[in-house]
Amino acid sequence: MKFIRYILYFLPLLPASTSCREDELVVPTEYDIVPETPDPGTAIRGFYLVNEGNMGSNKCTLDYFDYFTGLYARNFYAERNPNVIKELGDVGNDIGIYGSKLWVVVNCSHKVEVMDARTGVRIGQVDLPNCRYVRFHRGKAYVSSYVGPVLIDPDAPKGAVYEVDTTSLAVTRKVSVGYQPEEMEIIDDYMYVANSGGYRVPQYDNTVSVVQMIDFKQIEQIPVGINLHRVKKDRQGKLWVSSRGNYEDVPSKLFVLDKKKGYNRMTVTDTLDIACSNMAIHGDKLYYYATEWNNFTGSNTISYGIIDTVTKERVSDCFITDGTESDIKIPYGIAVHPETGDIFVTDAKNYVSSGALHCYSPDGRKKWSVRTGDIPAHICFLPR
Repeated sequence: MKFIRYILYFLPLLPASTSCREDELVVPTEYDIVPETPDPGTAIRGFYLVNEGNMGSNKCTLDYFDYFTGLYARNFYAERNPNVIKELGDVGNDIGIYGSKLWVVVNCSHKVEVMDARTGVRIGQVDLPNCRYVRFHRGKAYVSSYVGPVLIDPDAPKGAVYEVDTTSLAVTRKVSVGYQPEEMEIIDDYMYVANSGGYRVPQYDNTVSVVQMIDFKQIEQIPVGINLHRVKKDRQGKLWVSSRGNYEDVPSKLFVLDKKKGYNRMTVTDTLDIACSNMAIHGDKLYYYATEWNNFTGSNTISYGIIDTVTKERVSDCFITDGTESDIKIPYGIAVHPETGDIFVTDAKNYVSSGALHCYSPDGRKKWSVRTGDIPAHICFLPR
């Protein structure tokens, strides 16, 4: 019955899925039944997962899990959009939903793909050079960009953030920031951008750019740590910023940015000697994992944990409590269901073949796993 409801739900899309491109075969969507799912009465309909695909392979794909049917749809973009040549493109670097639209940042294809969030049918694309991450604010999408070509270069140019109108998909403004900008957050009409300087190795950038949203100008660069990457805001209004270090003698760390009493600007208030590759905040808990590569040893050090965002103390050295973290070879993405608190961790495995998605209960026990595309990385939840 669940499968029948799923087919009826997508019945208007079936005629499109039976057509094909003139010069290549459309790969059909694959479906898996997930054995244990949350109550479909929650405000979350499902979630999308974008698989990066190895650089140069043109294998970025999109998966979707539907809580109503319990079906996990793998690589459904091609079937829903049979006339799109090269499908999603090369390296899916981020994903987000705003209103009725689904946005996928495709880094090495220099574009942001925009789809209908309910059906996955393509609406259009925004051409942006070497784009990285997307955030939304007051009817606009903001996309960070390395600007220059995909190339290690000591003279690589400064990056930028582009403003895109979410209705017309037109680029409306652009602001120059630091070198090779990554994630962003917006608090009180100010955007905070983590600059990595990754193309200028070993001369990494170490700043967070502050952009005033009203006139879209960079007004400050806050010194934080080298090779910055992730930025997440908590519900107290603090920013959590990760540094990847230099993969040798400077380790990965976490930094906390906050406004000191009587001071109207963000500054670094805490430095945590905790390696962090990615993180997700739910309530007052920050869930993180680290896949810390070291050039000297030629190996990764993998860790998981939970930080209390109020006390800024680590309260757990592994949020997976049943020992099944040993099933994960390379943790690559993390997300937390906004209502149930279920924790999702993706596994890139060997980077060149199918990965996996694991779902854990809030107390850290594995609930289910499913096969994904190559290098599963970024998740966003679809409201009911």
